[in-house]
Amino acid sequence: MVKAIRVYELGGPEVLKWEDVEIGDPKEGEIRVKNKAIGVNFIDIYFRTGVYKVPEIPYTPGMEAVGVVTAIGAGVCDLKIGDVVYHSGGAMGTYTEEQIVLADKAMPLPPIDPLVVASVMIKGLTARFLVRTWFKVEQGHNVVVHAAAGGVGSVLCQWANMLGATVIGTVSTKEKALQAKEDGCHHVIIYKEDDFVTRVAEITSGEGVDVVYDSVGKDTFQGSLACLKPRGYMVSFGQSSGTPDPIPLSALATKSLFLTRPSVRTSGFSNDEMREAMKEVLANVASGALRVRINHTYPLSQAAQAHADMAGRKTSGSIVLTPES
Repeated sequence: MVKAIRVYELGGPEVLKWEDVEIGDPKEGEIRVKNKAIGVNFIDIYFRTGVYKVPEIPYTPGMEAVGVVTAIGAGVCDLKIGDVVYHSGGAMGTYTEEQIVLADKAMPLPPIDPLVVASVMIKGLTARFLVRTWFKVEQGHNVVVHAAAGGVGSVLCQWANMLGATVIGTVSTKEKALQAKEDGCHHVIIYKEDDFVTRVAEITSGEGVDVVYDSVGKDTFQGSLACLKPRGYMVSFGQSSGTPDPIPLSALATKSLFLTRPSVRTSGFSNDEMREAMKEVLANVASGALRVRINHTYPLSQAAQAHADMAGRKTSGSIVLTPES
C-alpha cells in the first residue's frame, strides 16, 4: 500500500482525500515509479472542478512527476531499476507516492534536481509551444502576457524576451510586478491599480500588440481583444477566472483578428515532437536561459492547501508536491 490523493466527487480543494491505495506490479510495457517531486498545474484544478471532464471518478489527480524506477515489466528494454525519470503523457495519476507508468511515457533524466524538472516541464512545454507553434514570436513583436508571475507566465515572459519581443506583463501585486520584471517583462501593469487596456495603448502608442497570451479568461478576455492590433492573435490558453462569455465572429472582424484556444493535450504532437520539446526545455534550464522559480513546496498530503492557495492567487512561480516517504 502507498499513500495517494483520491477524488470521489468534483468540487473545491476539500474533495482531495489522503488515502491508502494499492498499485500492484508493472505489466508488459510498464514500470513502477517512486515519485520524488510532483508538479502542480492549473489543469489539475480544471479537472477537479469539472471545467475539464475526467475519464472516471474516483481518480488520482496530477499530470507530471519525477521519480525513481523501482520495478520493470516485461518488454521494457530502455529503462532499468534506479533510473530517474520524468513521466507525464496526458494520463492523470501523479499525486501519489508510487505508481505504475507506461514505459514509453517516461523519459530518463540527466543529473538534475527532480524538484526543478517537476516544477517546470509542463509549464515550459506550454510556453515553448505558445511562442514557437501556436503563434511564432519574432524579433520586434509586442506581446501581452497575463498572469505574468504565474507558473506558465514566468517561463513565457522569459522565452518571449529571448526571442526578441517587447513583453508587457499583467500582475495583481507590486511583489509579483518585481518578479515579472526579473523574468523579462519590459513593462509591467498592476491591473488592480491601472486599466491594462489603457496602459497597453499608451505603451504601444495606440498601435496595439501582435499577440495576447491569456490564461485568465473571463475577467480579461474582452480587454485582451481590445489590446490587439489589426490581424493580431488572441491566444486563450486558460480560464483561471472562469470561462469567457461567447463572442460573435463579427467581434473578430472589426480588426481581422485571429482567435485560438490551444492545448498541449489536444494538439496531436507525436512522441518524438514531445521528446524534442522536453529536451529543449531542459537545455534552456540547464544553460540558465530559463530561470525556474520553485516558490512553493507542499507535502503531498497537503495537496488541498496547494490547490486553495493557487486558486486564491496567493502563489507565484511554480508549486511542487513532495511525498513524505
